[in-house]
Amino acid sequence: MNETASNNTLLIVDDDEPLRLRLARAMEKRGYQVQTAESVAVGIQMARARPPAYAVVDLRLADGNGLDVVSAIRQARQDARIVMLTGYGNIATAVAAVKAGAVDYLPKPADADDVDRALKVGNAAHPPPPDEPMSAERVRWEHIQRVFELCDRNVSETARRLKMHRRTLQRILAKRSPQ
Repeated sequence: MNETASNNTLLIVDDDEPLRLRLARAMEKRGYQVQTAESVAVGIQMARARPPAYAVVDLRLADGNGLDVVSAIRQARQDARIVMLTGYGNIATAVAAVKAGAVDYLPKPADADDVDRALKVGNAAHPPPPDEPMSAERVRWEHIQRVFELCDRNVSETARRLKMHRRTLQRILAKRSPQ
């Protein structure tokens, strides 16, 4: 890697210690200077003290939302390339991550190659179209999840906006996402 030391700093913020440490080791092997944090508070503190060129941030952390870390990184360093990593993937959270300043959004488990590729791909690059587009059931589920997130996870308000019975919505939300 021909980048200067100031351009390959990487902050990994994830409360899953085995994943965080494994990803940190793998990214160090790829030439990054890695710092790790296990919480929103520590991630924000590190981002302000030493703004990273790259960051991988988990969406849901024990002490809050990873989007707060993304915002802090973006304020400290406008050109930072940030990837959101989460086990709770849906379109609504992906949109929120991109609006906060992330350049990509990867579902867990993501390997180090996927993370490295997402951090380095140019802003103009577009992903290839999917080989198998989402099913109609999956599109419906994603829409419901998006409205649910926009209503701050309030079931009654979401049901009202979707014009469906609250119990019906609760049953839908309790199920796993369709494929």
